[in-house]
Amino acid sequence: MNILLANDHAGTSLKKEIKNILESKGYNVTNLGSDNEESVDYPDYAHPVAEQVAKDESLKGIIICGSGIGVSMAANKHNGVRSALCWNKATAKLSRAHNNANVLSLPARFLNKEDAIEIVETFLNTEFEGGRHERRVDKINKKNS
Repeated sequence: MNILLANDHAGTSLKKEIKNILESKGYNVTNLGSDNEESVDYPDYAHPVAEQVAKDESLKGIIICGSGIGVSMAANKHNGVRSALCWNKATAKLSRAHNNANVLSLPARFLNKEDAIEIVETFLNTEFEGGRHERRVDKINKKNS
């Protein structure tokens, strides 16, 4: 699986941890984020991930900022992107199973490394259930058109 990973200054440390874990598990990870903790503007990092995910359904994105809110809002401006702000395994599982989220947004200032890794693994290993959820996801996509 190909993962696009991006972050602002608040997410640099967490991004590095996630990248190392994912690569050790055989994922192909592309870093589109900041590599230092100098203040940057989160949309500059969320938009490139969202643009690529919107073009290629095989990609998944992980975006990180202090609260996770800003990067998720920016990513969701792109047609076909369903970015979900997740703070535990349950929200990560539901975002994939029910909403077919293709971008995971993480709040770096509110998660420890262990919880973040669990959330990422749950997100990446949960399949979309389809069925009744499919028509709901279709309605999300129509609103973005």
